[in-house]
Amino acid sequence: MTRLTPELLSWVGRQVTYHAPESLGAASFRYFALALQDDNPIYHDQDYATASRHGGVIAPPTLVCETNQIVQQKPNADGYIGHHWDLPIGNGRFIRGGNEYEFHQPVRPDDRVDVTWTLLDIYERPSKQKGSLVFVISEARYINQRGELLATNRETNVYAP
Repeated sequence: MTRLTPELLSWVGRQVTYHAPESLGAASFRYFALALQDDNPIYHDQDYATASRHGGVIAPPTLVCETNQIVQQKPNADGYIGHHWDLPIGNGRFIRGGNEYEFHQPVRPDDRVDVTWTLLDIYERPSKQKGSLVFVISEARYINQRGELLATNRETNVYAP
């Protein structure tokens, strides 16, 4: 029996956009790099970064994908405050299936980032256990205040019975 109901499939193509109320700022670059234990001076040393091909401080690449999607949201029942599709899928286990990132240009301290999530596809595959796995493919596009594409994040999530 399929878990792909017409109601669930109607979610394909839905979009949601989150707007950052302020720029990222150089401090967030430095803090994120510290958390990653990445001491590359391009993320915090203005003199070093200015002399580089980037001409200034830039963000660690994945920072843009880890921020700005959670603007002004309350935690869900599990304490998560990032983007999540509240799909009509019933009981089961939510599994993060992976991410594919594409970085189009460096993120700058003055960038104010908006992210638009699009639900691209929902499909089903049989599992070895009872029932089937439902795969949900989404894409996030990160745009700065000048309308420039900074990054894309294609995310796969799996719903197990």
